[in-house]
Amino acid sequence: MLPAESFAGNGCGGASWYALRSKTASGERMNPAILTAAHRSLAFGTKVKVTNRNNGRTVVVRINDRGPFIRGRVLDLSRAAAQNIGMVSSGTAKVCYQVIS
Repeated sequence: MLPAESFAGNGCGGASWYALRSKTASGERMNPAILTAAHRSLAFGTKVKVTNRNNGRTVVVRINDRGPFIRGRVLDLSRAAAQNIGMVSSGTAKVCYQVIS
């Protein structure tokens, strides 16, 4: 049996956040005030529920970019998404995520 991390729709690992205003891999402009995230392989537009493993807070984000490109990280969140789950000050957090649509 394979671990949950091997299925792209669900997993756990590190997350970071970013607040650039450049274009994302999907072609839209990155807006740090919108609940979006980057994932290496999930389809653009996929909605993902992200849970901060340290405090249990959750947020639903839409995948609109590719990344992260740092080993051990599974998502790069917009600043708004990171703020919702309480990880802005730390910069990173251990999260689990689940595709919801």
